[in-house]
Amino acid sequence: MKLSRYSFQLLALTLMACSTPQSDFGVYLQSDGTIGVHAPKNAKEDEAQAAALAECKKSGKQTVRILESRKTVNDRFPLTYIYSCR
Repeated sequence: MKLSRYSFQLLALTLMACSTPQSDFGVYLQSDGTIGVHAPKNAKEDEAQAAALAECKKSGKQTVRILESRKTVNDRFPLTYIYSCR
């Protein structure tokens, strides 16, 4: 019983250590109401979606839907995702 609890905690810490910090994303609200997310090189798409969802929740919305993803010429943020809040 104790072993499984400790192994669960170790697994949770390992997963948290592998994710990209939220501060590494560039999240912005566009004039048309969509959310733009500039993602760093090592970020996964679901991490960018989580950053967009956090921004949507500030306006009382509960879900996001991806509208577009595109590559950029920016070395720091090579991918940009556009989401709509619902």
